[in-house]
Amino acid sequence: MLELAILGLLQEAPMHGYELRKELTAKLGAIRAAISYGSLYPTLRRLQAAGWITEADETPATAEEVPALTSRRGRVVYEITAEGKERFAQLIAQTGPETYGDTGFGVHFAFFSRTDRATRLRILEGRRRTIEERREGLRDMLGRAAERLDAYTLELQRHGLEACEREVRWLEELIANERSGRAPTVPNDGTAGGPREDNSPPPPGETRTERP
Repeated sequence: MLELAILGLLQEAPMHGYELRKELTAKLGAIRAAISYGSLYPTLRRLQAAGWITEADETPATAEEVPALTSRRGRVVYEITAEGKERFAQLIAQTGPETYGDTGFGVHFAFFSRTDRATRLRILEGRRRTIEERREGLRDMLGRAAERLDAYTLELQRHGLEACEREVRWLEELIANERSGRAPTVPNDGTAGGPREDNSPPPPGETRTERP
């Protein structure tokens, strides 16, 4: 998934490692804990060895752009190759189970604007099935084991169930939009998902501000 994200970002513009890490964190906030220099640079070296990215000229590094305890050497700028663009096209078209899990879905969803509608729909439907199965598992567990759980564990499981129910509703809205050919709406305040009724929970990661 990091491979897909890096190739997707480098299609927008050449970047050095620090810029890539910032863009990855901004675009894939849900998995930002997994994006470290320890995982980023080995992936960059592997992509370079495969011929999917190449190094451009180095540019001077500023103090703000150098991580603590590292040297202020020139920054290596990476750019995608023609073969890398082909590889990205292959990855973005995948719709297997790896695209339905939390990380895989998040990365693919971040690049939905470059994905054809049929592929988007398959991924959304697969994600919905995955979350519905997770929801039913939580319901079953709460039904059988609620009396044996302490109050905090029970509250955590209920929170997980509510999150699943919220995401299923969000996915159903996205699927309906895809089937009708509509893109998700973005209101003037820049928040995702468009206007919502007070009794309609926002997608995962959003909070709702009460309107007068």
